[in-house]
Amino acid sequence: MELDDLYRRVIMDHYKNPRNRGTLDEESVTVNLNNPTCGDRISLQLQVEGGIVKQAKFTGEGCSISMSSASMMTEAVTGKTTEEALELAERFSTFIKGEPAEFEELEDIEALSGVSKFPARIKCATLSWNALRKGIEHQNQ
Repeated sequence: MELDDLYRRVIMDHYKNPRNRGTLDEESVTVNLNNPTCGDRISLQLQVEGGIVKQAKFTGEGCSISMSSASMMTEAVTGKTTEEALELAERFSTFIKGEPAEFEELEDIEALSGVSKFPARIKCATLSWNALRKGIEHQNQ
């Protein structure tokens, strides 16, 4: 199996079987964002206690790239401090633009490496990560 095929399978697995899809019952910060270019939309809920992301869940509709990225992001940031989550979001932003970055926290994120070849899809991949940043900024106010 070629690496591109493996990455495609990982992306489709997260798209068809998203992790952390749903809503939180506990008090949380909610961020709603959309990508007017392609119609992707996401609602991200974060439960942060003592500076740690206890839970992250999302709902929304969009392409396989945006929904898979949201699934991967929620897995990656759960249990991290808000500072670690923001740093991870920054590394993702660098990575998705084609620059090297390592993701020991969640190997599946590397499956999105091919997105950098399609600039129009970068907004799809970063939508949930932008929601994460906004949610943490709101939490820190």
